[in-house]
Amino acid sequence: MLLKILWMQSLKNISEYRYGLLVQLAFILTGYTVSAQELNCSVQVNDERISTSDRQVFRDMEIEFAQFLNTRRWSDDVFQDEERIKCHLSITLDDMPTIGSFSASVQIQAARPVFNSNYESIFLNFADRDWTFQYVQSLPLDFNDNAYSTNLTSMLAFYADIIIGMDYDTFEELGGTRFYQKAQNIVTNATQSLRPGWTSLESNRNRFWLIENLMNQRMVEMRKGMYKYHRQGLDTYQDQPDEAQKNILEVLKKVSAVRKVDPNAIIVIAFLDSKRDELVNIFSTGNIQVRRDAYNLLVEMDPSKRDKYSRIISN
Repeated sequence: MLLKILWMQSLKNISEYRYGLLVQLAFILTGYTVSAQELNCSVQVNDERISTSDRQVFRDMEIEFAQFLNTRRWSDDVFQDEERIKCHLSITLDDMPTIGSFSASVQIQAARPVFNSNYESIFLNFADRDWTFQYVQSLPLDFNDNAYSTNLTSMLAFYADIIIGMDYDTFEELGGTRFYQKAQNIVTNATQSLRPGWTSLESNRNRFWLIENLMNQRMVEMRKGMYKYHRQGLDTYQDQPDEAQKNILEVLKKVSAVRKVDPNAIIVIAFLDSKRDELVNIFSTGNIQVRRDAYNLLVEMDPSKRDKYSRIISN
């Protein structure tokens, strides 16, 4: 998927979150999109591993999942079409043990525009390998905020709230809390399903731990850092690159501190997966001491990617 912003003019009062953000969008999408409320989400289903003569079910799956995400109101906030949050679900179906029953993995990505540039910053790049769900063509995708309906709609709704919450966190400090509370409620309700991904015992990289980390007060400084990274870092980089680098370096220190509290924290892993290439580009020029400090922090947190980070200090 290629997401390209052509121009952006202004950001108004940040308490209004996304009001005043004027963006003209052009996409090339490998999936299906529809006009939306908060979300502008494309969905792609890879069905190569599934043996069946009826492939239309997978195309319908793309359409209906996208419609569920894009036409449902996830809040009372008012979004203009150009303000919707761009995201993408890439679903790989691994097995169909019975007709209409699937196991899958999904990569969830979401991005937000950067002020005064033609660049978009990915703020979520998360792999969920524990999707199991039932899907029957033409049956409505029901969801209730206060009760468990189906595993499919619970998973889709969970990531809708996570995406919106993380987006809001980049525009206002801790701005996404109410959406994380909704996501946490979905996890609580879905635990009764006994489906994978909803409990603490299965893995430290699932839905349970993602929302646990986001709501954990021990890690709140990292959430605060997401505002500083985007609003006081990326959004000011065009006019004040040195100051923006220093602010982003301060965020890396917060991320490192969270990692020391919990070396397996999924929000640290998700942050690095989302920002790795971006950070290399941000720190590839500028003050050499700031770059060295950034390099040392990144290699300490993400040692397997040392070669990639070496570009930061190679010039």
